[in-house]
Amino acid sequence: MTNAEEKILNYIGGEWRESSASEYLDVVNPATAEVLGRVPLSPPEEVEQAAQAAAEAFVEWRRVPPVDRVQYLFKLKDLLEQHFDDLARTITMECGKTLDEARGEMRRVVENVGVACGIPTLMQGYNLEDIARGIDEFMIRQPVGIGAVIAPFNFPAMIPFWFMPYAIACGNTYIVKPSEKVPLTMQKIFRLIEQTGLPKGVVNLVNGARETVDAILDHPDIRAISFVGSTPVAKYIYSRSAANGKRVQCQGGAKNPILILPDADMEMTTRIVADSAFGSAGQRCLAASLAVTVGEAGETFTEAIAEAARSRRVGYGLDPGVEMGPVITPQSKARIEALIEKGIEEGAEIVVDGRNPVIPGYERGNFIRPTVLWDVPPEGEIARTEIFGPVLGLMHVETIEDAIELVNSGRYGNMACLFTSSGAAARKFRYEAQAGNIGINIGVAAPMAFFPFSGWRESFFGDLHGQGKDAVEFFTQKKVVIERWLGEWSRKF
Repeated sequence: MTNAEEKILNYIGGEWRESSASEYLDVVNPATAEVLGRVPLSPPEEVEQAAQAAAEAFVEWRRVPPVDRVQYLFKLKDLLEQHFDDLARTITMECGKTLDEARGEMRRVVENVGVACGIPTLMQGYNLEDIARGIDEFMIRQPVGIGAVIAPFNFPAMIPFWFMPYAIACGNTYIVKPSEKVPLTMQKIFRLIEQTGLPKGVVNLVNGARETVDAILDHPDIRAISFVGSTPVAKYIYSRSAANGKRVQCQGGAKNPILILPDADMEMTTRIVADSAFGSAGQRCLAASLAVTVGEAGETFTEAIAEAARSRRVGYGLDPGVEMGPVITPQSKARIEALIEKGIEEGAEIVVDGRNPVIPGYERGNFIRPTVLWDVPPEGEIARTEIFGPVLGLMHVETIEDAIELVNSGRYGNMACLFTSSGAAARKFRYEAQAGNIGINIGVAAPMAFFPFSGWRESFFGDLHGQGKDAVEFFTQKKVVIERWLGEWSRKF
């Protein structure tokens, strides 16, 4: 593991380089407050160096046949499997999630690489003979050029892999800008990428914060931008990228509602909802944030979820038996606790209060225990704001129609879930709920790597999402060719 004295490096043009940055930030373990390393806030000239390396590599890389390009991904997939547990431990140490959660994240990394290995099929175009006499037409896909991802802290490994393997498999070159809060995982992954023998400049790593991001958004040679984070930042990146003529996909925030009908299996529902709301300390864009009980489900579910919250074991994610880790920073902890207080002021009743816990042995960690608020007012700030912490708000309505109306009244549309044993109710919900990821008796409706991660409304800005066929569409541009051949043979026809 990187030690506190070691500076984190950039990887540009196939070389590890120390940044010329004048400012470095500590990378801190959120459970122990231990400094794990120092990350540079790279200046714009280092983005320029990465873009230049990527541009030079693109000239030859796009000419490499797709069947040969994916051989590097096959090698990377094997290396990721070999170093699976080490990478998972690194995620836990810098991000705070439990080791099992980190392993789940790594599994999605491997799955995305596997899907991208199918690019010789996924990237195919189509054709038609004789659109007119002796004239044929066909569509081919070609790479867009240089792409870049601006990644968040909550999934240090997975989210860059929603994009990067598809981009390079399609013949693009790429730049990864990890979150400055969690840069260590990408340091290790790029060491593995280096071992694949991937040509220099095809992938590049630049660490930094806002100045680094702005340099990426403004660089004329970087043609495609992918981002995951909060809605305000997503809007900023989307608008600035679009103004610079780039194609862009920005995943924003969420306020994910879960509906519980009276006919739901309450034991299963409680377990799944608790995992959704409190897993990864609520720091994921598919975390359940509001539970809406319908009719007779209200009293039963409230008692059950409160007990599940109280009994959840909180601690350091590397310790055996721990079910929930800390939030990422002291500032995040303070913000979450302030929002809990705001909910109480707005009239919600605090059923389980997780503020200011003492975790023996980890008193300096950024811990909040699972928190449950009952009777959250729909018009209040707590019902509209993405808390991004282990806080579940409870609401109650009498009919499924009222519940769906409540779902659709919010500004986000990332995920919505329903728990029921009724097929008719399930169909009504998936048909009418205005969200891009729908779960039926599922608490975290995370698409597999061969499906798009499909947020709606203020949860997503753009047209094409990450993963699967959407990623292939995003990282290729269509070229239509219409051709006629003249000569002795053609004149016979």
